[in-house]
Amino acid sequence: MQPLLSNVQDWRRPFWLSLLIVSSIAFTFAFACAVPYAAFAAATALTLPRRDALILTAGVWLANQLTGFLFLHYPLDLNTLLWGAALGVVALASLFAARITAARLRAMNPLVCCTLACFAAFVAYEASCYGFALVLGGCEDFTLPIQARILAINVCALIGLFVVNRAGSSLRIAPVYSSLARSHA
Repeated sequence: MQPLLSNVQDWRRPFWLSLLIVSSIAFTFAFACAVPYAAFAAATALTLPRRDALILTAGVWLANQLTGFLFLHYPLDLNTLLWGAALGVVALASLFAARITAARLRAMNPLVCCTLACFAAFVAYEASCYGFALVLGGCEDFTLPIQARILAINVCALIGLFVVNRAGSSLRIAPVYSSLARSHA
């Protein structure tokens, strides 16, 4: 029987995923209803295998919901709970859009691939949110200033996530950015 931490990789993956989930909590406190799901989707699509990307996306969503209900006092009404569930679907849609885009553009310049994966994730995020808003209410929030703010938050978050990823890669605790199809299909 091998010791639990016999291989350095044994602790890196859960540590890295936990660090990203904790960073999503910081985003929740800072932006409450504008957590950068598209940025997380693009960053995970470009750096993590599918299983880890799904785990991280679920973790980011769950951390956002728990933080919102436990600390930011989201109301406990049916509409808020339905929006919470909807955001889980939106986060997954963003991830799938980013992964599909990254896979199709894997031969392109990494910066172009990253930018377009984030754009695809953002479009999927906004389209999904709008679809849910048609049913749950909130279409009035789809104004140019609000959408521009959400886009800016996602772009800044993506840059921050890649800076953290670069630092984590240097410390050998984070996966190195790579083309999705080369090593993370």
